Amino acid sequence: MTDLPLLITTLTPADLPVIERLTERAFGPGRFARTAYRLREGVAPDLSLSFVAHVGTMLVGSNMMTPIRCGAAEGLLLGPLTVEPAFRSRGIGEALAKRSIEAARTAGHGLLILVGDEPYYSRFDFKRVPFGRLTMPGPVDPARLLYCELIAGAFDAAKGPLSRRG
Repeated sequence: MTDLPLLITTLTPADLPVIERLTERAFGPGRFARTAYRLREGVAPDLSLSFVAHVGTMLVGSNMMTPIRCGAAEGLLLGPLTVEPAFRSRGIGEALAKRSIEAARTAGHGLLILVGDEPYYSRFDFKRVPFGRLTMPGPVDPARLLYCELIAGAFDAAKGPLSRRG
């Protein structure tokens, strides 16, 4: 965990412009070409499950949860999990991911999906989606398509295309 005086709060609409600039610094202009962005376009994140991290008055990280469909099942798309480049490797991303995952579990959500590095996200019980089980609305490395069941059996009905919900 970080030794910084980190404050994690629920994301508000006022945070969105700051998060957009943070995401631009962290991921660059190519982020819009990523398939996960297609699922988020036009769908507001669930603010009760999305969080920001501050060090003092500076927003240094954010994580959003966006409602999606996983074939016939409902799920949440975790991300983008973004940390200010100068503040990486200090536990901020981990703290944000844990907070969002726990909030989703407490709210009764059963399934989380993300596109990310399995070695990093496996610490939060994410596993690789079996090849061909779910499809994204664009190209994605199948080794990076991950899921986490918050309720046992929630992944059973998740088959087919991932699409927007909400």
